[in-house]
Amino acid sequence: MSDSFRIFIRHPAGVVGLTILLLVCLAVLSAPVLYPGSPWDMVNAPLLPPGSLGAVLGTDTMGRDIASGILHGAVVSLTIGLASTAAALFFGVTLGAVAGFAGDTADMLIVRFIEIFQTIPNFVLAILLVAILSPSIWTIILAIGLVSWPPLARLTRIQVKSIAARDFVQAARCQGQGSMQILLRHVMPNALSPIIVAGSMTVASSILIEAALSFMGLGDPNYMSWGYMIGAGRTVIRQAWWASLFPGLAIFLTAIAINLIGEALNDALNPRISRS
Repeated sequence: MSDSFRIFIRHPAGVVGLTILLLVCLAVLSAPVLYPGSPWDMVNAPLLPPGSLGAVLGTDTMGRDIASGILHGAVVSLTIGLASTAAALFFGVTLGAVAGFAGDTADMLIVRFIEIFQTIPNFVLAILLVAILSPSIWTIILAIGLVSWPPLARLTRIQVKSIAARDFVQAARCQGQGSMQILLRHVMPNALSPIIVAGSMTVASSILIEAALSFMGLGDPNYMSWGYMIGAGRTVIRQAWWASLFPGLAIFLTAIAINLIGEALNDALNPRISRS
């Protein structure tokens, strides 16, 4: 683990991504301090440009502070990204591990089940689920988790099948260890590296899906989010470009940071790349 950490720290892109992500997390922690009020409050005149007194990043069409909305929106975006990824990892890794280790019949049934979900485009399925269940932060997390687990399940299945065929697993079977013990103690620890990398990438894609849903008016109406801010500002994009630009930059930087961290983790956790 220490070797992997040293490789990660020496990775310039990973350090840049980690720095940006730490700044986003700092913004999340500082939101209640810097802007203790609600981001929905109309605190100034509408459409004030950036740099105005009392509005560092300007205001939107309703006189709401853009900076306040971005800081409070970071809480929503990161919460949904992390929670939906955790749900996708739990479901995808569980099914993938069972498919790769339980035998041909279970493998075939689970693979067919995965293919059912993959026949429908992810974003279309997320829209349908949120629209049917009514928009809320929990239904958004559920919808994004349900559309994000199939790639994780396929990756886990491939890793588990590959590791289960190795000699040390066969030796554990010969020693009389049970299937569950072999899976949890010998197979899964050796399969986690690519799953961790894929999970980090899933966080970025979850944030983008949430932003797209909020942009279309399918976000939770009780929470300010970056996607909602972009959607609300698109009608005045020529008169007030800042209303959409700054939330868009927040999404862009966060997604780029998480992807850079994922690439650095791939280099650090992949033994062949690490040795090279």
